[in-house]
Amino acid sequence: MPHWPEFFGRIADTATRLGVDVFVVGGFVRDDVLRRDGGDEADLMVLSDGIAFATEVAKDLGKNARLTTFKNFGTAQVLWQGMRAEIVGARKESYRAESRNPQVEVGTFEEDMQRRDFTINALSVDIKKLPRVEIIDPFGGLQDLEDKILRTPLDPEITFSDDPLRMLRAARFASQLNFSIVPEAFAAMKNQASRIEILSIERVTEELNKIISSDNPSLGLRILFDAGILQLLLPELTALQGVKTIGKQSHKDNFYHTLQVLDNICLSTDKLYLRWAALMHDIGKAPTQKFDSVLGWTFHGHEVVGERMVPKIFKRLKLPQDERMRYVQKLVLLHLRPIALTHDVSDSAIRRLIVDAGDDLEDLMKLCMADITSKNLEKKHRFIEQFKAVMAKVEEVEEKDHLRNWKPPITGEIIMGTFNLKPSRLVGAIKEAVMEAILDGEIPNEYEPAYACMLKIAEKHNLYPSA
Repeated sequence: MPHWPEFFGRIADTATRLGVDVFVVGGFVRDDVLRRDGGDEADLMVLSDGIAFATEVAKDLGKNARLTTFKNFGTAQVLWQGMRAEIVGARKESYRAESRNPQVEVGTFEEDMQRRDFTINALSVDIKKLPRVEIIDPFGGLQDLEDKILRTPLDPEITFSDDPLRMLRAARFASQLNFSIVPEAFAAMKNQASRIEILSIERVTEELNKIISSDNPSLGLRILFDAGILQLLLPELTALQGVKTIGKQSHKDNFYHTLQVLDNICLSTDKLYLRWAALMHDIGKAPTQKFDSVLGWTFHGHEVVGERMVPKIFKRLKLPQDERMRYVQKLVLLHLRPIALTHDVSDSAIRRLIVDAGDDLEDLMKLCMADITSKNLEKKHRFIEQFKAVMAKVEEVEEKDHLRNWKPPITGEIIMGTFNLKPSRLVGAIKEAVMEAILDGEIPNEYEPAYACMLKIAEKHNLYPSA
């Protein structure tokens, strides 16, 4: 096991002094077998009181160690040199039907392994035998790692009913590891789907974020959709699924299109909320879908409707109600603009896009590029070339006019001071007219030409500078 040798060695010294058995368990062992970076955290299971053992470990490590205890859960955390050990005593659990909070009792090593969610997470290593690694594998998890499958140690109906969060974790591990779920476990997910509703929304959203942050998020989301779980969590998204046909007119399946857009954007960004924007970009299509006998299927204004839907979804999922939400809203609202510019690449249209997108312009362009999902390769190539032309024009205009996060040179305060006005619609109208003149290229983006333009506009309203 190549990671953390000194930390584990120090913990092993404490275990030897106390005469207790301690095991590295779960994801750390799994990721080591897979040669994945397990991060800065490892789970340890001790065959004694977990908090008491962690306290002794922290003492032995000295002043550089930090101990945090969670007495309600019988767990403790030791932080040392950037590494974090989560320590808990072996336990067994039983559940009530209406709750995912288990009744916890002291258990044996075997009982602790049985309560694990998947066989690949029921692997352990005796810490006192390190650096010699002997993986304890009671349920065939090593073979499942080789076969790239997710299987539960016990009956999956019981496993998922006991703790419904494990169904979301199944989808998450599938996305992160590119594993498949064995048929009997997936059947249990479908049977237990409604149990999701007893989970705290914070835990649900944490798993959704991990799925969306994975290399292959569509895999996890498809699993949740096919199991009937995603419909309970993101009904606005799943409402996009399906194709309607009237006569010879059909529209694409906007749900699967959205999943493809999400996968596409993962190739160019790790930003969580840009990925959320990809997931949300077409949510306004379900409520705006209409059939026109001439135009066929239309979704007019879906970007505006989608932008208004974002806060409701973020609030329900307890996602942040701050600039991150507003960033997603902005990208949803603007996601059609760059594509529309393939038909109108005028400088004025480009200027307006630069001003409206501000610092999020590059992210908007990534979203729009990801939105090109046509299966017709010739058509897709044409769209990409047109879009590249738009991006080149944006760079040209931006370099020339310096409009990023633009603030017009003429402010409302300047207008009110010049003409001795109080705040009013007229002040706003004059400011807007000057701004439009700059964006249309009638005057340069400079103070003196803008001031002269303001005077000319004001004169039409019989306004003149006050003495």
